[in-house]
Amino acid sequence: MNDPTSGAGLRGWVRDLTLGVRFAVTGGRRGWTRTLLTAFGVGLGVALLLVASAIPHALQSRDDRQGNRTPAIQGSEQLSDTAFHYAQTETVFRDDMITGTLFRAAGKGTPSAPPGLAALPKPGEMAVSPALAELLASPGGHLLKERLPYRVTATIGDRGLIGPDELRYYAGSDQLTAENAKGTSNGFGRYEAGEPFVGVILLIAVIAFVALLLPVGVFIATAVRFGGEQRDRRLAALRLVGSDRAMTHRIAAGEALCGALMGLFVGAGLFLLTRQFASAVTVWDITAFPFDIVPNPALAALILIAVPVAAVGVSLFAMRGVSVEPLGVVRNSVPRRRRLWWRILLPVLGILLLLSSASALTLAGDESFQIALGAALTLTGITALLPWLVEAVVSRLDGGPVAWQLAIRRLQLSSGAAARAISGIVVAAAGAIALQMLFSSVQGDFTKSTGVDTSRVQLQVENGTKDGREAREALTTLRETTGVAGVIGLTEGLIERQAPKGPGEDFVPFTQLTVADCPALRTLVKLSSCKDGDVFTVRQPKGMETYSYRPEAGAKVNLVRNDGGEGAGPKPRPWQLPATTQEVKSLVSPVGTHTAGVLATPAALDADLMPMPRINAMIKLAPDVTNAAELVRNAAAKLDPRASVATLESTETVRRFAGLRTGIFVGATATMVLIAASLLVSTLEQLRERRRLLSILVAFGTRRSTLSWSVLWQTAVPIALGLALAVVGGTVLGLTLLFMVGSPVADWWVSVPIVGVGAALIALVTLLSMPPLWRLMRPDGLRTE
Repeated sequence: MNDPTSGAGLRGWVRDLTLGVRFAVTGGRRGWTRTLLTAFGVGLGVALLLVASAIPHALQSRDDRQGNRTPAIQGSEQLSDTAFHYAQTETVFRDDMITGTLFRAAGKGTPSAPPGLAALPKPGEMAVSPALAELLASPGGHLLKERLPYRVTATIGDRGLIGPDELRYYAGSDQLTAENAKGTSNGFGRYEAGEPFVGVILLIAVIAFVALLLPVGVFIATAVRFGGEQRDRRLAALRLVGSDRAMTHRIAAGEALCGALMGLFVGAGLFLLTRQFASAVTVWDITAFPFDIVPNPALAALILIAVPVAAVGVSLFAMRGVSVEPLGVVRNSVPRRRRLWWRILLPVLGILLLLSSASALTLAGDESFQIALGAALTLTGITALLPWLVEAVVSRLDGGPVAWQLAIRRLQLSSGAAARAISGIVVAAAGAIALQMLFSSVQGDFTKSTGVDTSRVQLQVENGTKDGREAREALTTLRETTGVAGVIGLTEGLIERQAPKGPGEDFVPFTQLTVADCPALRTLVKLSSCKDGDVFTVRQPKGMETYSYRPEAGAKVNLVRNDGGEGAGPKPRPWQLPATTQEVKSLVSPVGTHTAGVLATPAALDADLMPMPRINAMIKLAPDVTNAAELVRNAAAKLDPRASVATLESTETVRRFAGLRTGIFVGATATMVLIAASLLVSTLEQLRERRRLLSILVAFGTRRSTLSWSVLWQTAVPIALGLALAVVGGTVLGLTLLFMVGSPVADWWVSVPIVGVGAALIALVTLLSMPPLWRLMRPDGLRTE
């Protein structure tokens, strides 16, 4: 007859769980060691989950600060006495982007200040971010000081920066007017919402989220089962004094619950500690302030509830395969073979869910939940297959060296523990392989060639000017700048038909006008001959026409301003194309574009007649001049702080795709750190449980090197099987994702570097576990209490 106190009601559950908690904290040094290992393992996972839950808030905070410091668009609102003119600027210094805003008061009052400043800088003054102040004070900062010729009078506070490493400044300028400024505003606070994730970007984001966080859940589930063998021997003693099986299972769950609850505190502590150092850490160019790292309350509450519940559930599930009897634990007998059917069913269901969402994905529909569920089922199924695979393989292995036999025999007795220890690697590797297959196949859709010939030009300077004289002087200054090997200098304006707008026309037809010498024109169009005084009209390739208007020879046109402005300013000026104007064919320019409109040599058109033209300088740098690019940027900044200086590249990547790829790299780095820590903790926990056995083997004459090799094989064999399973499962998942987006396989060998990382992880964990292993093999390990 069972003990009446073993009832399974709520009161019995609470009593048994509480008893398990007491055993966890009063079990002596070994009990505390197991509990602390569990708490540390769970804490690592909880900390990473909390960081993940804080990512949305961190990104939203960056967006909010960006919007709060952006000058507001006035629309029909009247300008106040505190209004100001402003112009956005940006420059690059040794691959670092520096952004800034120029200000000048537009009214009689004192303009309002952006977040992070008490007042706007006066003309000639500048407020800088801490990172920019440090850069200006660095040994090479003198080059940047020439580009920012302002006196530093203030430091921008954290609330005015999107990140602690942002290079930003605000400067006062007496050169800004309503005519040349970007705009005039009463204050700050324009918010720009980001584009939603849709289509392929949505698919990549959801799969990455699942692939990066699922290993964390697997690790937490593994951590709550640390010290299982020692716990089961203690439970056998409880059976001897009258507890039934159900009660022992609940007591075991109580021990796991204790470790999980302590893990919540450890995880919170690790999270808070990591949060304090957020400003000092840069991962893939991403930084954040500590106050940005705030977990989502709903997600944090879910973690708080889910981790203890999962600990109890996993512990009860694990006890189903263990028969705790009064005289011992029936685990060393031949275990029941693992069932395969449900392990295969999980990934099959996941693949079907993914395939069923393919049509909605093609239509840019938001099927994120279905995609996440499908990916989670697929990766979970791959993990569930691992214990079956390890058991099926090691049961057929026999013979070999002593170290190999020791390792294989240990795996045959407890293959489940070995599989659990590496399950996180399998999930991460399978997800990484699938993502890499998807990335390698679709990146061509998001990374495109710019057509720039970087062997001919490396920088492009563009800026508006008051008149043709200023444009000529600017081009001359750039040509004479140290470090410049050549300049293709263009003065660009607009021309419009002199005849007024006709019936059915919304505006007077116009086209581009370019004034340059013959060598520069030969880089833009195909010329059979060219002399100063010639004029050409450009015939662009069919289907690539930029302007519909192409004036004929002798046509009468108006020269109009090329700054996009309206209202006060130079009026249109008449000009007539000469009767000798030739039609020529457009070529691909050094910057990868086709020119259009009318081309004129300096003798054919006095550039002084062009109202507010723009300069376009394509610059080749001298390879033997140090800091040539920085010298050009300094020269352009002296001409006009608003001048655009672009570093030319042969390819460019869509911004959202590049940002998502960076985010995945950040998450993958954190996940790999967690996996390395989990493997090490799992290995040390298993060695600690076998301390007595290791000491006995050494006492009987087994070489320590043999035992060391056996530990290596015990880690290597399951990981080799796990990586093989990850390659197969990840490839199948990757093929499914490619089918969803309709892309072919671009690279079948993306799994090779991932397998290499897994192998390196084996070597690292084995190396770190050697010192504890040698300490555990001492004779004092035979002592018992």
